[in-house]
This record gives sequence, structure tokens and C-alpha cells, in this order.
Amino acid sequence: MLELLRQPWPWWVAGPAIGLTVPFLLVVGNRMLGISGTLRAACAAVAPGRAEYFRFDWRRAGAWNLVFALGVGLGGFIAVAFLGGGEATISAATQADLAALGLGPAQGLVPSELFSWASLITVPGFVALVLGGFLVGFGASYAGGCTSGHAIMGLADFQLPSLVAVIGFFVGGLAVTWFVLPLLLGGPA
Repeated sequence: MLELLRQPWPWWVAGPAIGLTVPFLLVVGNRMLGISGTLRAACAAVAPGRAEYFRFDWRRAGAWNLVFALGVGLGGFIAVAFLGGGEATISAATQADLAALGLGPAQGLVPSELFSWASLITVPGFVALVLGGFLVGFGASYAGGCTSGHAIMGLADFQLPSLVAVIGFFVGGLAVTWFVLPLLLGGPA
């Protein structure tokens, strides 16, 4: 059993397991799967009453998010500490795509030219980390949820706003990948 838990699970096991979590949460606890509401609940718990956005009953509406996020972190810690998590790698095809953009070889899972403390003082690093991070956070807040929340939970619940949000996420990601990133890095478009 322990050896089974140490191996990566194939998509046809992990995907349905995640998919079955959605109706389970809805039926058992009337809860929505998602993580982006956690930051709002954490801010409301720590600094209540300042901004209108954080004025809500986080104990009733957001405590579940905090417990869920704590469980995700604890599960990750247990997996690495006790199951000996394998080393995650980037595929050769992705390495080649990054090299075509002038990035790499990657030292880890992300190109250090974009994702490091030193890259913050470069234009590409600042745009990727600060501007990109702001846009992701603003977009998730404006859309009422993050990519996984809309794609997994919202689409499973047949919500039209989630379909629009997921289409927007994909279009934005493709536009950045094909047009903005090559322009920013000075590579081929």
C-alpha cells in the first residue's frame, strides 16, 4: 500500500478522484471546491473591518476555506516527508520550448530568468512576477474564483459564468504564451 502511495497516479485515477470530489462536497456539505477564497478569509480573520471586501462573516463563510488550505499544505508536507516525494521534472519538449525563448536550462521547475529574486529588477522578471501576479489575483477576484475553481467546480455545476471565465483564462494564457512572452524576452514570435 505504501509503495502504491509513493508512485505518481495515472490521470485516469487522479482525474476521476478530483472529479468525484466535486459532487461529494456539494452533496455532503454544500461546499464549493476552490482555494482562491482562502486569502480573502485569511485577510478578514486577521484584519477585519478595514476594507469593504473583507467585511463578512469569515467564520461561517470562510472557515472551511482555511481548513481546506491547511489540509492541502499538511497533505503536501506528509507526502514529501513520509512518502519520499519523487523529484518533479520539466518535460524535454517544454525544456526545448523554453530554450527557444532564450530561457534555461531550468534549474528546478521554473526558469530562473523570470522567477527569482534577482529577476525582480529586470523588465521581464518584474512583468512576470509583479504585473502578472497582480493580474492573476485581480482576475481571480473579479471572476469570483480562480482557474481551478471555475474549471473544476463551476463547469461541473454547469455555471455559465465559469464557462466564460475558463474561456477567458485560456485565451489570456495563449495570448501571453504566443505574443507577450516572446515580445518580452525578445525571442521569436
